[in-house]
Amino acid sequence: MNLLLAEIAKTVAPDAHAALIVDRAGWHMTDKLVIPANITIVPLPAKCPELNPAENVWQFLRENWLSNRVLKPYDDIVDHCCAAWNKLIDQPWRIMSIGLRDWAHGF
Repeated sequence: MNLLLAEIAKTVAPDAHAALIVDRAGWHMTDKLVIPANITIVPLPAKCPELNPAENVWQFLRENWLSNRVLKPYDDIVDHCCAAWNKLIDQPWRIMSIGLRDWAHGF
């Protein structure tokens, strides 16, 4: 995580500041993080997966391509997840719409 923060800090324009929204995974909240001066970490509230766009992607995949199936061998599970993921990445507009938050555009 420290390497990622350092890379993000390099891309922030001079005289600008980045707000990085993170979930509360242990590696996002550890005291061992070295947070550059031009980044602020903004943790999502606990137990609010609906605010995390990655969770919304998985929900979309389950609702559209991964539900109502019986998959027994592990390889079938992996194959179906990969196929669903490939369908999704062929639709970049869909990915954008899944992650959009109307309330976030007023700032």
